[in-house]
Amino acid sequence: MADHVAAPARSAGTVSRRSAHRALAEAAHEAQALRPYAVTGGRVPSGRADLPLEALVEAVPGAVAGLGFPPELRAIMRHATAGYTSIAELSALLRLPVGVIRVLVGDLCEQQYVRVHGPQALGAQTGSSADLSLSVLESVLDGIAAL
Repeated sequence: MADHVAAPARSAGTVSRRSAHRALAEAAHEAQALRPYAVTGGRVPSGRADLPLEALVEAVPGAVAGLGFPPELRAIMRHATAGYTSIAELSALLRLPVGVIRVLVGDLCEQQYVRVHGPQALGAQTGSSADLSLSVLESVLDGIAAL
């Protein structure tokens, strides 16, 4: 005769705790989805706020974040005051989507609290024409190859 082991009966307390935990998890998920919208007021990055991930943000000397700033803007100012911080770093440090950081940094830039330093392509022009620049670069390459 096979022994049959019955599963322990679940109490009403266990089921209600699981339901409560599931409800809390769903509420937390909704809050995470709603928070970026609330932080930016529903705005999305504009042309000015479409900053590259590697753009560096620095606080303007003498700029002090106002008392009325929300916590996210104060945190951006704190990091920007400490030194150059990229858009990607701010997103990771504040645990906010990149789009939200772009909007907030754009706001701070418009209010002249921060400066944004974007990546700039270095021009290879060393002379008056592109042909001269190319010949200089070829000479440098030949010199390196001779080493």
